Order: sequence, then C-alpha cells, then structure tokens
Amino acid sequence: MDTGRAPDAAAILHVDLDAFFASVEVLDDPTLAGRPVVVGGLGARGVVAACTYEARRFGVHSAMPMMRARSLCPQAVYLAGRHERYGEVSARFHAVLHRYTPLVEGISLDEAFLDVTGAQRLFGAAASIAAQVRAAIHDELGLDASVGVAATKFMAKLASEAAKPRASPAGIAPGRGVVVVDAGTELTFLHPLPVQALWGVGPATLRRLERFGVRTVGDLAALPRDTLVGALGPAAGQHLHDLAWARDPRPVEPDRAVKSVSQEETYASDLFDRRDVEREAVRLADGVGNRLRRAGLSGRTVTVKVRYHDFATITRAETVTRPIAAGVAIARVATALLAGVDLAPGVRLLGVGVSNLSHGEPEQLSLASVEGAVGDEPGAGGPGGVTDGWERATGAVDRIRARFGDAAVGPAAMIGPDGLRRRRSGQWGPGAPGSSGPAGSQESSGSAGSRGSSGPEGSQESSGSAGPQGSSDTAGSRESSGSAAPPASSGGQPGGR
Repeated sequence: MDTGRAPDAAAILHVDLDAFFASVEVLDDPTLAGRPVVVGGLGARGVVAACTYEARRFGVHSAMPMMRARSLCPQAVYLAGRHERYGEVSARFHAVLHRYTPLVEGISLDEAFLDVTGAQRLFGAAASIAAQVRAAIHDELGLDASVGVAATKFMAKLASEAAKPRASPAGIAPGRGVVVVDAGTELTFLHPLPVQALWGVGPATLRRLERFGVRTVGDLAALPRDTLVGALGPAAGQHLHDLAWARDPRPVEPDRAVKSVSQEETYASDLFDRRDVEREAVRLADGVGNRLRRAGLSGRTVTVKVRYHDFATITRAETVTRPIAAGVAIARVATALLAGVDLAPGVRLLGVGVSNLSHGEPEQLSLASVEGAVGDEPGAGGPGGVTDGWERATGAVDRIRARFGDAAVGPAAMIGPDGLRRRRSGQWGPGAPGSSGPAGSQESSGSAGSRGSSGPEGSQESSGSAGPQGSSDTAGSRESSGSAAPPASSGGQPGGR
C-alpha cells in the first residue's frame, strides 16, 4: 500500500481490536462463531460491554442496558465475561505492538497509539506497518484489528473507526482494516463527519451546538472561534475549534503518569440507609488505598461520586494538606464528603477516587494533628491523617494481603455474612440473581486528558480527572458518558467496539 508518505514523515497508528471481549469468547469457544454474542452484566441493571457484529445487526451495542439488549436479540448468547482472560490476551496484544516501536501508548486493554515515525526505515511506510501489525495480531492472537494511520492521534483514532466493519439489519459489511489519512487531506476526511465524532461532544454539548445549526464537523469549523468560546466556555470552545481544524499537537506518550486511582460500584438495589453508604465508602476507599500503596503513590484530593436512581450524578471533592494513601484516611475524607450529600433519593452507584498524586511515602503526623484535622480538614496528615501506629498497621495489612490474598484482612466495616466483602465480581453492573456479589465494580487508574469512558455503567467514567466524576453530558441521561476528552489512558472503555 503506497500512500506517498515520506519515510520519515510523522506517522501515528491507532490500533483497535474489534469487539474485543466478545471476540475472545468466540476465539475460545468456536461453536459461538457466526452467532450473536453479548458480554456484560447479566442482572437487571447490567449493561452491554461488548457484542459481536451478529448481535449488532439487531441494534445491540456497547453501553446499552442489558435488559434492552435481551429484548432486541433474545436469541443471543449472553456471557458475564472473564476479566483475567481478557487481561492475558491484552498482554499478548501489546507485546505485538512493542515489536514495531517502543513508542506505544496503551489506552485500554484493546487499543493503543503507536508512533512509528522512526520505525519506517526498518519496517517500511506507515501504511505498510499498519498492515503488518494487523496481520501479526490475526496470525498470533486469532483476533481482528482495525488500524488508523495519520499524522496526529486524533485523526488516527477517527481513521481506525472508519476501518471497522459495519453491521445493519441487512448484514455485516467487512471493514477496510486499515485506513490512512494522508497529510494535507485531513479536512476532506474530517469535515463531512457528524460533529459527535469530536472528542468533547456529548449529549449536552451537542444540544448547544445544534442551536447554531451545527450538524457536521464542517459546520462547527465554519463557526467563529469566539462564538464557540461564548457558547461552551474558553477551554471547551478552543478545544473543539482546534479539533474541527484537525489540530492535535499531543505526542504519543508511552509512560504517561497516572493521575488518579478510583473504584466505583453499581448496586443491584438502591442504597437508602446512610450507614450502608458509608460502609461501602469504607470498602471502596480501602481498595483505592491498597492500589495506591502498591504503586508507591499517595494523593491529596479525594473525590466521591454518587449516582441516583434516575441516573443524575453528582461529585464532591476535598483536597487535604498532605498526601494520603491509607484506606482509613481516604474513607475519613470520603465519609465527610458524603455527610453533605442527600442520599434520600437512593444511591444507584457510589465511587471513591484519589488524585493530585505524588510518588513516595506519605508524611506521618501525630495523633493530635489528626484529631485537630477532623471536622476542619478531613484526612489531613500522613498516610490519611493517621498516627504512626496506623501506618504500621497499614503496612502489616499490606504484607498479609501480599501473602494470603486481598480477602485475608480488611476494615471491620467490610465484614459481612460471608466474610470480608472485597471487589465485586461483576464489572458491568450487578450480576444476575444467584451470582456472587450484588454489584458491579471497576477499578481505574487514569491519566491526564484521558477520555470519559463510553463504556458501561460500573466502569470509570472519567479516568484522569479528580477521581470518579460524572459530567454535564452524562448526569441524568444514559449509563455511559459521551466522548468527554481525548483518549489517553487505560481508563477508557475496553472491548466494546
């Protein structure tokens, strides 16, 4: 494939595995080939994480409520998913990518950006490298991938989307596999696309833009920058103006620093009792603290996210004086934040996150410092505003878990009829009746500028922000957010496309 691109021209690939979770299930069980397969939360509040193109013919898509999917395609095979297996395949996928360039920026389990500018003298033009990568993935993993090639990350992402198969009631149209957007042709490719193709255009932003008659990216590009800034604000207006003209200076960043660590749960039944919500906050905070310490991180900003029965979502955040990493400290801040939240409507989803991260051990304080902080600045102090004794206890807990597993020890608030309640088994909403655990869970580590997940409820919606956040484009609307920001981290939706 010769695109006329100079050997040393800037070249970025976006590689995206097709319908990843569902494709792995078909790979491991060939009897599923050619059948509609749906992976996700199987309970009443579950959502679709991924589905085969055979299921998409019936209107099923990722982030759709599972009950809706069942009504559209009752003959499909419905599976809860196997996260460990997807992780294994993902590791092999990323290993293939690293054979072509060390400049690989993983976004999620099933997609990544590659800067192959310097690899073209070794492997050929960028379009040839894209074809080689796609063939290697198919031959070694048995999976299909779509690859976009362009001079910027933004355009490469759009190109990979254009390379994917398309499903309709009439059938499945094979994808092109590789789509190249050559330098100088970006606007010809970009401007006819619907404006929703731009990162940052969710339902709320779309409604604002429609008031100006904007339907396509070209329509948006025709608006004066000042008009966009006035309608959307300086940051969002400038951001969309730049994207509409294909401006995206961000490089591929292989070692993007983690900016937030969070965990959230969707519950099979709404929580109304404040004590129940606070117990869940303690459990979530314990999980976040455990992951922070394993990574050698601590943070100063704690965020709680609450989604009500009607999907309206709110967040509250508190920044403390010194970095914290102990679950007891994170829980103290989180429960203090929840004290100012109305829980009467019923809590459908609860999330706890820590951001404003730094490396190294948190500073330790005396008991007097901690007691002085309570009520004035929850969690101020060392490893969560705790004493040296608490720090030693936290270290002992970490060692026990390292030897005997996460369920070996934990806060007393986490004890239930069956022992310690750890991370839920269902990632995409509550499981079906009889499944272990009443809720779905997602742990997330985010990077600055990462996208809001377009994945199912129960997943991290805004990795890279100050903990788990809802956005104006999601509150009170669907279970998933729009394309809130450019992809940049592993917190994005995996497996669905």
